[in-house]
Amino acid sequence: MKLSSLLEGMVLLGLHISSSTQSPTNTAIRSPVYPTRKIANVTVIDTPLVRTALEFARNHSSEFVYKHIVRSWLFGTLMIANNATLRESVDLEVHAIAAILHDLGWDQTPGSPFVSHDRRFEVDGAIAARQFLHDHAHNGKDWDDRRVQLVWDSIALHTQQSIFTFKELDVMVTGSGIFMDFVGPQHGVMAEEYQTVVKEFPKDDLTSGVNQTFVWLCQSKPATTYDTFMQPWGDEFVANYSAKGSRVIDILIGDQP
Repeated sequence: MKLSSLLEGMVLLGLHISSSTQSPTNTAIRSPVYPTRKIANVTVIDTPLVRTALEFARNHSSEFVYKHIVRSWLFGTLMIANNATLRESVDLEVHAIAAILHDLGWDQTPGSPFVSHDRRFEVDGAIAARQFLHDHAHNGKDWDDRRVQLVWDSIALHTQQSIFTFKELDVMVTGSGIFMDFVGPQHGVMAEEYQTVVKEFPKDDLTSGVNQTFVWLCQSKPATTYDTFMQPWGDEFVANYSAKGSRVIDILIGDQP
């Protein structure tokens, strides 16, 4: 099976889940007003913390990962801009930090401080983003435990569309913006808006980069990929990879016929 076919299959599964779920309600207070600027004709939040997060991500990402996270942020921002409920409810700084830092667990630099040997990459990224906030968000009043938790949840759950769809709107928008990078414009984002972003941050290397990353994860810490959406990459492309004995079905029924 080709690498591109596996990734396309995961995208189709995500589309099926998206079409059969509903957006969650949200109890967040109205998002505060932030300074803005434009990137790829998208009006985005422009705080010192967001600029620092972009620089941080740039320093710890390959070229394809950096373009992916910026596109994901911009698509989520467009989704918010085109929906009155989201404009009233989503914390733009929470969304920006979560989207920009969501793939720190993909850092393939030898000795990366973010990548563990025993955690899923999503959890590695969530922990790294939380540490970034502890180190850089110096105004504790603005970054209370709840906002930090929203960032953590947004990153930890961003590959689990059947879960994040029903979480807080901040979490849902983050995951939906990331998925849009794979499935195309949806959730009120217009095709012209989407293509403007892609023209500024081309996605020609997205499929090959993601496939290579999933193979790397299956090779370097296979136990974190067993019984997850990444397992097919290990089954198809990694020698001596086997999830047998580590799947939920193996644990629950054991050696029963």
